Amino acid sequence: MQQLTLTTPALLFSAISLIMLAYTNRFLAYAAVVRNLHSKYIEQHDFAVWIFGIALVLLIISLLLLIIEIQISVKALEYHISDIEENS
Repeated sequence: MQQLTLTTPALLFSAISLIMLAYTNRFLAYAAVVRNLHSKYIEQHDFAVWIFGIALVLLIISLLLLIIEIQISVKALEYHISDIEENS
């Protein structure tokens, strides 16, 4: 095993402090983003609720159209099967 010189701990301690500084800066940047998003949410809360409500209504309409389309497909398959049975 190699001997540790005096420069090894000096390099490690400075690197650790630089890593902690980088994480602190990253945390501060994330905190600023969250604060900014929170203030925008408070300002435009009603708008977001309306958009979400409209999206839910459109989703329900989409599901109703899907059910209608499935019913049309089932009727088409029944017609096709009855046509095959008549020709057999």
